[in-house]
Amino acid sequence: MSATTVGGRQAREYHALPAQEAAKTLNSDVDQGLTLEEVNKRLEQFGKNELKGKPGKPAWLRFLWQFNQALLYILLVAGLIKALLGQWTNAAVIWGVTLINAIIGFVQESKAEGAIAALAQAVTTEATVIRNGQKSRIPSQELVPGDIVLLTSGDKVPADLRLLNTRNLQVDESALTGESVPVEKSTTTVSADTPLAERVNMAYAGSFVTFGQGSGIVVSTANATEMGRISQSLERQTNLSTPLTRKFDKFSHQLLYIILGLAAMTFAVGLGQGQSWPAMFEAAVALAVSAIPEGLPAVVTVTMAIGVDRMARRHAIIRKLPAVETLGGATVICSDKTGTLTENQMTVQAIYAGGQHFTVSGTGYNPEGEILFEQQPVDLASGNFPSLKACLMAGLLCTDSHLEQKNGNWIVVGDPTEGALIAVANKAGWNQSQMAELIPRRDGIPFESQFQYMATLHDSHESVEPAGNGAKTIYVKGSVEAILSRCQEMLNADGQPEPINRELIEQQVEAMAQQGLRVLAFANKAVAEHQNSVDHEDIATGLLFLGLQGMIDPPRPEVIAAVRACKTAGIQVKMITGDHITTAKAIAERIGLEKDGKVQAFEGRRLTEMDNSELTQAVEAGVVFARVAPEQKLRLVEALQSKGEIVAMTGDGVNDAPALKQADIGIAMGGMGTDVAREASDMLLTDDNFASIEAAVEEGRTVYQNLRKAIAFILPVNGGESMTILISALFARDLPILSLQVLWLNMVNSVTMTVPLAFEPKSERVMKRQPRNPREPLLSGTLFQRIAAVSIFNWILIFGMFEWVRQDTGNIDLARTMAIQALVAGRIVYLLSISQLGNAIFRKLKGRATNISDGRAMAFGIICTVVLQIIFSQWGIMNTLFRTAPLNLNQWLICLIPALPMLPLALFVNRIDPAE
Repeated sequence: MSATTVGGRQAREYHALPAQEAAKTLNSDVDQGLTLEEVNKRLEQFGKNELKGKPGKPAWLRFLWQFNQALLYILLVAGLIKALLGQWTNAAVIWGVTLINAIIGFVQESKAEGAIAALAQAVTTEATVIRNGQKSRIPSQELVPGDIVLLTSGDKVPADLRLLNTRNLQVDESALTGESVPVEKSTTTVSADTPLAERVNMAYAGSFVTFGQGSGIVVSTANATEMGRISQSLERQTNLSTPLTRKFDKFSHQLLYIILGLAAMTFAVGLGQGQSWPAMFEAAVALAVSAIPEGLPAVVTVTMAIGVDRMARRHAIIRKLPAVETLGGATVICSDKTGTLTENQMTVQAIYAGGQHFTVSGTGYNPEGEILFEQQPVDLASGNFPSLKACLMAGLLCTDSHLEQKNGNWIVVGDPTEGALIAVANKAGWNQSQMAELIPRRDGIPFESQFQYMATLHDSHESVEPAGNGAKTIYVKGSVEAILSRCQEMLNADGQPEPINRELIEQQVEAMAQQGLRVLAFANKAVAEHQNSVDHEDIATGLLFLGLQGMIDPPRPEVIAAVRACKTAGIQVKMITGDHITTAKAIAERIGLEKDGKVQAFEGRRLTEMDNSELTQAVEAGVVFARVAPEQKLRLVEALQSKGEIVAMTGDGVNDAPALKQADIGIAMGGMGTDVAREASDMLLTDDNFASIEAAVEEGRTVYQNLRKAIAFILPVNGGESMTILISALFARDLPILSLQVLWLNMVNSVTMTVPLAFEPKSERVMKRQPRNPREPLLSGTLFQRIAAVSIFNWILIFGMFEWVRQDTGNIDLARTMAIQALVAGRIVYLLSISQLGNAIFRKLKGRATNISDGRAMAFGIICTVVLQIIFSQWGIMNTLFRTAPLNLNQWLICLIPALPMLPLALFVNRIDPAE
């Protein structure tokens, strides 16, 4: 037997076996359990009940991995060549840039992927077992297949169990299946193809017992459990590169080939012209250094780091730096319903009592809200609406749960459905604890799935009209079918009994169900004063129907606007959930997920029958996918990615982890999410709110826009420098700019002027554009035209100023200095032209009404640039180091003149390639 099979049968098939046959297959005794000798044998055979994950990469390897970029390869080689030529200053600067870039990346990703470790923590607990006929408490790691485990309310299920006995057992499997309401368990055998979420006779590792008691036999442990299979799928998944890293890698390789080709051509042509090989080798290196945008990796990293900070202020915590840009490029957001799109708190929204319809305002368990009749608040103290009063009283008294306030938030201790009933009674002005003292409970029948109701016996009180001629009252709540079959009468609007109209009630139930509401029915019955207990026979007949309450986990109010904003931005929003399809569709309709005017929904069972081609069509057409298993979530993400979509996947449970890993960006819940989901994600939502995703998308788009501006700003100077050096070398002329001066421009000047672009505020149109084409290259056609035009201008400016000054003065150092200063002056004009501050100023000068956005970072960058350039030419040490010459006032003014034509050029290229 292997660890994935038990008793020769696949562990996943035990739900299809009767309980006794399952125990027989596992060679176990349901009464006595396993012997200690057998336990030791199986422990040796199967190992401990703990998930085993592969060790993470050591820190030194993760640090070295930061250098695995083609552009950094170029810089490292360039630094090595400089070192071999004895130019240690140049080499040190280049290597310093690569080192700083690697350190920033390492720090951002210092938290190693710990999904497997988080899974191990998720299943580590204690278990109550029967061994040798004795009940004992043991660490869950010591469980083996065949062990008999006892479950009670509050327990964490320690392994995958085939249930043997249940008594009102309810299990919260939301972290594994996505089902927002605890599942009622039984021992009923189900078919082999039953979806995981509907296997009522199974309890899975990592889930929680919320109510009742039960026992089960261990069918799988460790990595053979459902949670263990997810652990293994996490191990098989590799981190996908993001759109930016893919484009940047492709651009770096293309740039590498271009640089090597031009450098080789320069070297060969120069030798062919009879020039010395050391001179041409120096020219080739200078060309390579000028063509490499040394400051670009640092600027990209800083821009995304600023995006991280901005997102954190909007409740989105980034775990991996490239995820900032990825979310901005998302074309599809796949979201779980529970807690992200909804409040994750059941809420009564509709009541039918006495033939009257009532609506309820407010959300969640917060007592703030009102009960409305014909849009007017209801005042129960006035004595009106006696049937409503009776219906609410039944929901408040017939319960085993209560509400608590923690950290300013109301939470339910017990069943979420009962929490909703208590909350609506609170909105009517009642207090549960006071009412319990006023009308004490004498006995009760707990909810059992075979009966589908709960009943409680209470004393009567003058504040509550008795149900009939009796001194005590039985309150009953349950499924509509169970309650109606026991009722002969119903309360009318005046609070008087009348013959029950089942057809009318069923119509009301259907209307509520169509809204996605979960409907409960309520009834009561008067009994004699001496009765102190209640049994099933007492409520088999003669109940008085009080009304219906319909509840739902409502959508967050801000989510509706966020979904609308996403759709305006061309982003598809899809709901992938473990909930029932009717509920999921109702939520989707409420928050506006319609596509082409309708909500197309698919169930997990139907998805299982589809091949990859059919699934791809379904995932494109559908907006709701309900009762979805973990493997299907992963398939849906893969199907979307196969169509070229950039997928953002949200999730909070263990079941979401593989899909979070596979998605281009995984978004986990920081509040209610499991450790597994958080560790598998790229981003955490601190408020568990879909609206924060929309805000993060907005920030991500802004980051990409600012990155594009940075590229549009940095590359033209490299282009101008490269053209200048290439043409000068090929025509055997003095270089207008030296390699060390190139490093100053490419790193100090470029970074100083480009970093302010990272602080650019969002554009007003950022969420009104369609998502950018994920297949669009980093240098699109319009961006390339912009870079080419500005590069040619920079070449003319450098070469023209250098030749004019050299011929006029004969001072080559002065000519180079003035050429550099003229280039920087032109760059300042160009920087303003692509910034929001500059565009706002230009519009203001044209007399257009406009708001000048926050330009402090841009102004600071320009001031720093001017100061640094003054130091560059006027300080003696810099003159010696960079072979520059000091300028007088007239020479400074002359440097400004050639920069003026940059303004009309910038306006022209902005028409070709808009900066915003």
